[in-house]
Amino acid sequence: MKAGLIGLGAMGLGMARNLAKAGLLAAVYNRTESKAQDLADELKVSAHTDPADLAQVVDVVLICISADQDVLAVVNAIATSIKPGTVVIDMSTVSSDTALQASVILAEKQADFLDAPVSGGVEGAKNGTLVTMVGGDVDALARVRPVLAAMTKRIVHMGPVGMGQATKAVNQIMCAGISQAVTEALAFGQAQGLPMDKVVDVISGGASGNWFLEHRGLTMTQGTFAPGFKLALHHKDLNICRHMAEKSGSAIPLSDKTVEDYEQLMAQGFGDEDISALYRLKRDKK
Repeated sequence: MKAGLIGLGAMGLGMARNLAKAGLLAAVYNRTESKAQDLADELKVSAHTDPADLAQVVDVVLICISADQDVLAVVNAIATSIKPGTVVIDMSTVSSDTALQASVILAEKQADFLDAPVSGGVEGAKNGTLVTMVGGDVDALARVRPVLAAMTKRIVHMGPVGMGQATKAVNQIMCAGISQAVTEALAFGQAQGLPMDKVVDVISGGASGNWFLEHRGLTMTQGTFAPGFKLALHHKDLNICRHMAEKSGSAIPLSDKTVEDYEQLMAQGFGDEDISALYRLKRDKK
């Protein structure tokens, strides 16, 4: 089985290297051609300057890009050349509506589509420990499970197309709440004059412990906000969640507040920092 990966950002790079390690990666594409060529030379695979060309030479096409319109542009491009029976796996974070549109486009070409967003951040992509939530045909998932297993530690089928993205929306809403709680609590602790290394250590081992606190607690209290997960990308994801919530009549006030906070930070030039940069606002409040 030969896989091709479209999108070599911070997440895509780690995924590509793990696919190559498993002997599954055959081709890569990136909008910045030099980035694709450099990685192709490193991994001894082919680099393509057109997604349609990549789709012709692989059995599985993986997409890892950031915006809904870009995903649909790629799907429309590969639909011009894709072989019947090919499975397209979109690991981006987009709306359920976008996933459904992509599925319809590819079904006309007798190709299967899985929406398979991931959680675990850059570290997870690098270490092959991502969690994947999949929407789409069960048989198609069974065929490509070895490809997903090369990049992830857990693969869960959530239902038909769109359900993977709906599950990822739950994850992103939860991330907003956790980041708000952790940054607020640590800013409070720092204002009390506590030794923050000990605070992070002791609380990480208790009932309030969580991944974000354990992996970002010390760095944020030291004023370091290297991504990680870029704040601007979470802002984009939360706006998708807000749109989905509006359609379903749900209320997500904590996400609404987080979007407002992120917009303030983005206006100050911090959009490329980790989401732990939310600590800037909590720390600076008097």
